[in-house]
Amino acid sequence: MKHQLLDTYGRVHKDLRISITDRCNFRCSYCMPEDGLEWTPREELLTYEEIERLSSLLVTRFGVESIRLTGGEPTVRANLSDLIARLAKLNVDLSMTTNGATLSLAANRLKEAGLQRINISLDSLQRKRFAELTRRDNLEQVLEGISTATQVGFDPVKINMVVMKGINDDEILDFVEFGRREKVVVRFIEFMPLDADEAWDQKRVMPLSEILEIISKAHGLIPVERGNSPAARWRYEDGAGEIGVIATVSDAFCDSCDRIRLTADGKFRNCLFALKDYDVRELLRNGADDDQISNLFVHGVKEKWAGHQIGKSVFIRPSKSMSQIGG
Repeated sequence: MKHQLLDTYGRVHKDLRISITDRCNFRCSYCMPEDGLEWTPREELLTYEEIERLSSLLVTRFGVESIRLTGGEPTVRANLSDLIARLAKLNVDLSMTTNGATLSLAANRLKEAGLQRINISLDSLQRKRFAELTRRDNLEQVLEGISTATQVGFDPVKINMVVMKGINDDEILDFVEFGRREKVVVRFIEFMPLDADEAWDQKRVMPLSEILEIISKAHGLIPVERGNSPAARWRYEDGAGEIGVIATVSDAFCDSCDRIRLTADGKFRNCLFALKDYDVRELLRNGADDDQISNLFVHGVKEKWAGHQIGKSVFIRPSKSMSQIGG
Protein backbone atom coordinates (compact mmCIF):
# COMPACT_ATOMS: atom_id res chain seq x y z
CA MET A 1 0.00 0.00 0.00
CA LYS A 2 1.32 3.42 -0.96
CA HIS A 3 1.42 6.26 1.54
CA GLN A 4 1.65 10.00 0.91
CA LEU A 5 4.37 12.49 1.68
CA LEU A 6 2.00 15.03 3.16
CA ASP A 7 2.89 18.28 4.90
CA THR A 8 0.78 20.00 7.53
CA TYR A 9 -0.74 22.29 4.90
CA GLY A 10 -2.22 19.41 2.92
CA ARG A 11 0.31 19.44 0.08
CA VAL A 12 1.17 16.01 -1.32
CA HIS A 13 4.75 15.70 -2.60
CA LYS A 14 5.29 13.66 -5.76
CA ASP A 15 8.09 15.49 -7.57
CA LEU A 16 11.68 14.53 -6.68
CA ARG A 17 14.64 16.68 -7.72
CA ILE A 18 18.03 14.96 -7.39
CA SER A 19 21.30 16.85 -7.67
CA ILE A 20 23.91 14.29 -8.70
CA THR A 21 26.93 16.61 -8.51
CA ASP A 22 27.80 20.13 -7.37
CA ARG A 23 30.48 20.40 -10.06
CA CYS A 24 30.00 22.28 -13.30
CA ASN A 25 31.81 22.88 -16.59
CA PHE A 26 30.77 26.55 -16.46
CA ARG A 27 31.56 29.09 -13.76
CA CYS A 28 28.29 31.03 -13.98
CA SER A 29 28.11 34.16 -11.87
CA TYR A 30 24.58 33.16 -10.85
CA CYS A 31 25.65 29.81 -9.35
CA MET A 32 29.32 30.20 -8.57
CA PRO A 33 31.54 32.96 -7.15
CA GLU A 34 34.40 34.09 -9.38
CA ASP A 35 37.02 32.33 -7.27
CA GLY A 36 35.07 29.07 -7.49
CA LEU A 37 33.63 26.72 -4.91
CA GLU A 38 35.12 23.91 -2.87
CA TRP A 39 33.78 20.79 -4.57
CA THR A 40 32.33 17.93 -2.57
CA PRO A 41 34.81 15.02 -2.52
CA ARG A 42 33.69 12.14 -4.72
CA GLU A 43 33.36 9.72 -1.80
CA GLU A 44 30.81 12.04 -0.18
CA LEU A 45 28.52 12.04 -3.21
CA LEU A 46 25.63 9.62 -3.33
CA THR A 47 26.50 6.66 -5.52
CA TYR A 48 24.23 5.60 -8.36
CA GLU A 49 23.22 2.57 -6.29
CA GLU A 50 22.24 4.83 -3.38
CA ILE A 51 20.30 7.18 -5.67
CA GLU A 52 18.50 4.20 -7.19
CA ARG A 53 17.57 2.82 -3.78
CA LEU A 54 16.20 6.13 -2.51
CA SER A 55 14.32 6.80 -5.74
CA SER A 56 12.78 3.33 -5.77
CA LEU A 57 11.69 3.71 -2.15
CA LEU A 58 10.05 7.09 -2.79
CA VAL A 59 8.28 5.81 -5.90
CA THR A 60 7.01 2.51 -4.53
CA ARG A 61 6.15 3.64 -1.00
CA PHE A 62 5.07 7.24 -1.49
CA GLY A 63 3.90 7.42 -5.10
CA VAL A 64 6.51 9.85 -6.39
CA GLU A 65 5.64 10.38 -10.05
CA SER A 66 8.47 12.48 -11.48
CA ILE A 67 12.24 12.63 -11.05
CA ARG A 68 14.44 15.46 -12.30
CA LEU A 69 18.23 15.10 -12.38
CA THR A 70 20.10 18.34 -11.72
CA GLY A 71 23.48 19.62 -10.58
CA GLY A 72 25.76 21.50 -10.67
CA GLU A 73 25.96 20.13 -14.17
CA PRO A 74 24.74 16.50 -14.27
CA THR A 75 26.58 15.62 -17.49
CA VAL A 76 29.97 15.97 -15.78
CA ARG A 77 29.13 12.85 -13.77
CA ALA A 78 30.68 9.76 -15.37
CA ASN A 79 28.43 7.07 -16.88
CA LEU A 80 25.31 9.21 -16.54
CA SER A 81 23.38 6.97 -18.94
CA ASP A 82 23.78 4.12 -16.42
CA LEU A 83 21.95 6.10 -13.74
CA ILE A 84 19.25 7.11 -16.21
CA ALA A 85 18.72 3.47 -17.23
CA ARG A 86 18.35 2.50 -13.56
CA LEU A 87 15.77 5.23 -12.90
CA ALA A 88 13.89 4.66 -16.17
CA LYS A 89 12.85 1.24 -14.83
CA LEU A 90 10.77 3.01 -12.17
CA ASN A 91 8.27 4.19 -14.82
CA VAL A 92 8.26 7.83 -13.73
CA ASP A 93 8.43 11.08 -15.67
CA LEU A 94 12.23 11.26 -15.94
CA SER A 95 13.87 14.53 -16.93
CA MET A 96 17.12 16.45 -16.56
CA THR A 97 18.30 20.05 -16.34
CA THR A 98 21.62 20.80 -18.06
CA ASN A 99 23.59 23.77 -19.34
CA GLY A 100 23.76 22.00 -22.71
CA ALA A 101 27.50 22.49 -23.28
CA THR A 102 28.14 18.82 -24.10
CA LEU A 103 24.58 17.83 -24.94
CA SER A 104 25.23 17.41 -28.67
CA LEU A 105 27.59 14.55 -27.77
CA ALA A 106 25.37 12.92 -25.16
CA ALA A 107 21.75 13.54 -26.19
CA ASN A 108 21.19 10.37 -28.20
CA ARG A 109 22.80 8.15 -25.57
CA LEU A 110 20.71 9.70 -22.80
CA LYS A 111 17.52 9.34 -24.83
CA GLU A 112 18.23 5.68 -25.53
CA ALA A 113 18.88 5.10 -21.80
CA GLY A 114 15.36 6.31 -21.00
CA LEU A 115 15.54 10.06 -20.37
CA GLN A 116 12.21 11.54 -21.47
CA ARG A 117 12.49 15.31 -21.21
CA ILE A 118 15.25 17.88 -20.98
CA ASN A 119 15.59 21.45 -19.70
CA ILE A 120 18.50 23.58 -20.86
CA SER A 121 19.65 26.62 -18.87
CA LEU A 122 20.50 29.54 -21.14
CA ASP A 123 20.50 33.18 -20.04
CA SER A 124 21.72 34.94 -23.18
CA LEU A 125 21.72 34.47 -26.93
CA GLN A 126 24.51 37.01 -27.33
CA ARG A 127 27.97 35.50 -27.47
CA LYS A 128 29.77 38.22 -25.51
CA ARG A 129 27.11 38.40 -22.81
CA PHE A 130 26.91 34.61 -22.58
CA ALA A 131 30.66 34.50 -21.97
CA GLU A 132 30.38 37.18 -19.29
CA LEU A 133 27.63 35.28 -17.47
CA THR A 134 29.12 31.80 -17.71
CA ARG A 135 32.82 32.71 -17.88
CA ARG A 136 33.00 30.34 -20.85
CA ASP A 137 32.74 31.02 -24.61
CA ASN A 138 30.44 28.07 -25.31
CA LEU A 139 27.27 29.59 -26.75
CA GLU A 140 27.63 27.78 -30.09
CA GLN A 141 27.99 24.42 -28.34
CA VAL A 142 24.87 25.07 -26.25
CA LEU A 143 22.84 26.04 -29.31
CA GLU A 144 24.07 22.89 -31.05
CA GLY A 145 23.01 20.88 -28.01
CA ILE A 146 19.51 22.36 -28.16
CA SER A 147 19.24 21.46 -31.82
CA THR A 148 20.47 17.92 -31.20
CA ALA A 149 18.03 17.43 -28.33
CA THR A 150 15.08 18.19 -30.60
CA GLN A 151 16.47 16.03 -33.39
CA VAL A 152 16.83 12.91 -31.22
CA GLY A 153 13.23 13.24 -30.05
CA PHE A 154 13.16 14.92 -26.65
CA ASP A 155 9.71 16.47 -26.32
CA PRO A 156 9.33 19.03 -25.04
CA VAL A 157 12.74 20.68 -24.95
CA LYS A 158 12.56 23.56 -22.49
CA ILE A 159 14.90 26.54 -22.25
CA ASN A 160 15.26 28.13 -18.81
CA MET A 161 16.19 31.81 -18.92
CA VAL A 162 16.82 33.64 -15.62
CA VAL A 163 15.74 37.22 -16.36
CA MET A 164 17.79 39.91 -14.60
CA LYS A 165 16.96 43.59 -14.96
CA GLY A 166 19.76 45.60 -16.47
CA ILE A 167 21.64 42.45 -17.45
CA ASN A 168 19.64 40.40 -19.96
CA ASP A 169 16.04 41.65 -19.81
CA ASP A 170 16.50 43.23 -23.24
CA GLU A 171 16.63 39.70 -24.70
CA ILE A 172 13.14 38.57 -23.69
CA LEU A 173 11.71 38.93 -27.19
CA ASP A 174 14.84 37.40 -28.71
CA PHE A 175 14.16 34.29 -26.63
CA VAL A 176 10.50 34.35 -27.63
CA GLU A 177 11.42 34.31 -31.32
CA PHE A 178 14.11 31.69 -30.72
CA GLY A 179 11.57 29.42 -29.06
CA ARG A 180 9.02 29.87 -31.83
CA ARG A 181 11.61 29.26 -34.54
CA GLU A 182 13.29 26.26 -32.93
CA LYS A 183 10.03 24.80 -31.59
CA VAL A 184 11.21 24.73 -27.98
CA VAL A 185 9.43 26.00 -24.87
CA VAL A 186 11.07 29.03 -23.26
CA ARG A 187 10.52 29.50 -19.54
CA PHE A 188 11.39 32.87 -18.06
CA ILE A 189 12.52 32.61 -14.44
CA GLU A 190 12.56 35.42 -11.93
CA PHE A 191 15.97 36.08 -10.39
CA MET A 192 16.03 34.33 -6.99
CA PRO A 193 18.26 34.97 -3.93
CA LEU A 194 20.39 31.86 -4.50
CA ASP A 195 23.32 33.39 -6.41
CA ALA A 196 26.71 32.31 -5.11
CA ASP A 197 28.06 35.87 -4.89
CA GLU A 198 25.13 36.81 -2.63
CA ALA A 199 24.62 39.93 -4.72
CA TRP A 200 20.87 39.36 -5.21
CA ASP A 201 18.84 42.54 -5.17
CA GLN A 202 15.06 42.70 -5.58
CA LYS A 203 15.63 45.60 -7.99
CA ARG A 204 17.15 43.03 -10.39
CA VAL A 205 13.94 40.98 -10.41
CA MET A 206 11.85 41.24 -13.58
CA PRO A 207 8.37 40.29 -12.32
CA LEU A 208 5.90 38.12 -14.21
CA SER A 209 3.68 41.11 -15.03
CA GLU A 210 6.48 42.97 -16.81
CA ILE A 211 7.63 39.88 -18.70
CA LEU A 212 4.10 39.28 -19.96
CA GLU A 213 3.65 42.93 -20.90
CA ILE A 214 6.71 42.78 -23.16
CA ILE A 215 5.71 39.51 -24.83
CA SER A 216 2.03 40.35 -25.27
CA LYS A 217 2.91 43.45 -27.27
CA ALA A 218 4.42 41.15 -29.89
CA HIS A 219 2.18 38.06 -29.64
CA GLY A 220 -1.29 37.22 -28.42
CA LEU A 221 -1.21 34.89 -25.43
CA ILE A 222 -3.80 32.45 -24.08
CA PRO A 223 -3.40 31.14 -20.50
CA VAL A 224 -2.98 27.39 -19.97
CA GLU A 225 -4.14 25.53 -16.87
CA ARG A 226 -1.25 25.35 -14.44
CA GLY A 227 -1.73 22.44 -12.05
CA ASN A 228 1.32 21.82 -9.83
CA SER A 229 3.80 23.10 -12.38
CA PRO A 230 6.19 25.80 -11.10
CA ALA A 231 5.63 27.69 -14.36
CA ALA A 232 2.53 29.67 -15.21
CA ARG A 233 1.97 28.94 -18.90
CA TRP A 234 0.59 30.68 -21.97
CA ARG A 235 0.27 29.47 -25.55
CA TYR A 236 0.53 31.73 -28.56
CA GLU A 237 -2.74 32.60 -30.24
CA ASP A 238 -1.30 31.61 -33.63
CA GLY A 239 -0.46 28.11 -32.35
CA ALA A 240 3.33 28.49 -32.59
CA GLY A 241 4.11 26.97 -29.21
CA GLU A 242 4.01 28.31 -25.67
CA ILE A 243 5.98 30.09 -22.96
CA GLY A 244 6.19 29.72 -19.21
CA VAL A 245 7.08 32.09 -16.38
CA ILE A 246 8.37 30.85 -13.04
CA ALA A 247 7.50 33.73 -10.74
CA THR A 248 9.10 32.53 -7.52
CA VAL A 249 9.49 36.06 -6.18
CA SER A 250 6.51 38.10 -7.39
CA ASP A 251 3.84 35.38 -7.54
CA ALA A 252 5.09 32.48 -5.43
CA PHE A 253 3.49 29.08 -6.07
CA CYS A 254 4.27 27.65 -2.61
CA ASP A 255 0.65 26.67 -1.96
CA SER A 256 0.75 24.16 -4.82
CA CYS A 257 4.40 23.08 -4.57
CA ASP A 258 4.88 19.30 -4.57
CA ARG A 259 8.70 19.18 -4.76
CA ILE A 260 11.32 17.58 -2.54
CA ARG A 261 15.06 17.61 -3.13
CA LEU A 262 18.14 15.48 -2.63
CA THR A 263 21.51 17.21 -2.74
CA ALA A 264 24.53 15.57 -4.30
CA ASP A 265 25.97 14.81 -0.86
CA GLY A 266 22.81 13.05 0.29
CA LYS A 267 20.90 15.72 2.18
CA PHE A 268 17.10 15.85 1.94
CA ARG A 269 15.60 19.35 1.65
CA ASN A 270 11.86 19.99 1.74
CA CYS A 271 12.16 23.36 -0.03
CA LEU A 272 14.62 25.11 -2.31
CA PHE A 273 14.87 27.86 0.33
CA ALA A 274 14.94 25.58 3.38
CA LEU A 275 17.42 26.44 6.13
CA LYS A 276 17.50 22.87 7.41
CA ASP A 277 18.31 19.58 5.74
CA TYR A 278 18.19 15.94 6.76
CA ASP A 279 21.12 13.54 6.35
CA VAL A 280 19.92 10.60 4.27
CA ARG A 281 23.45 9.52 3.34
CA GLU A 282 24.32 8.86 6.97
CA LEU A 283 21.32 6.56 7.31
CA LEU A 284 22.16 4.74 4.09
CA ARG A 285 25.78 4.14 5.01
CA ASN A 286 24.97 3.04 8.53
CA GLY A 287 22.70 0.24 7.39
CA ALA A 288 19.29 1.86 7.93
CA ASP A 289 16.31 -0.12 6.65
CA ASP A 290 13.54 1.25 4.42
CA ASP A 291 11.28 2.11 7.36
CA GLN A 292 13.95 4.26 9.01
CA ILE A 293 14.67 6.10 5.77
CA SER A 294 10.96 6.54 5.08
CA ASN A 295 10.44 8.05 8.53
CA LEU A 296 13.08 10.67 7.78
CA PHE A 297 11.24 11.78 4.64
CA VAL A 298 7.86 11.76 6.38
CA HIS A 299 9.22 13.87 9.25
CA GLY A 300 11.05 16.27 6.91
CA VAL A 301 8.03 16.91 4.71
CA LYS A 302 5.81 17.58 7.73
CA GLU A 303 8.22 20.34 8.76
CA LYS A 304 7.89 22.17 5.44
CA TRP A 305 7.00 25.84 5.73
CA ALA A 306 3.88 27.45 4.30
CA GLY A 307 6.08 29.56 2.01
CA HIS A 308 9.59 30.95 1.50
CA GLN A 309 8.87 34.59 2.56
CA ILE A 310 11.17 36.18 -0.07
CA GLY A 311 10.93 39.95 0.07
CA LYS A 312 9.69 39.99 3.67
CA SER A 313 11.63 41.01 6.74
CA VAL A 314 11.53 37.45 8.10
CA PHE A 315 13.22 35.93 5.04
CA ILE A 316 16.57 34.29 5.73
CA ARG A 317 18.75 33.46 2.78
CA PRO A 318 19.90 29.80 2.50
CA SER A 319 23.61 29.31 3.15
CA LYS A 320 24.04 27.31 -0.07
CA SER A 321 23.83 28.51 -3.67
CA MET A 322 21.75 26.98 -6.45
CA SER A 323 24.61 24.80 -7.70
CA GLN A 324 25.04 23.30 -4.21
CA ILE A 325 21.33 22.63 -3.69
CA GLY A 326 20.28 21.59 -7.19
CA GLY A 327 17.91 23.39 -9.54
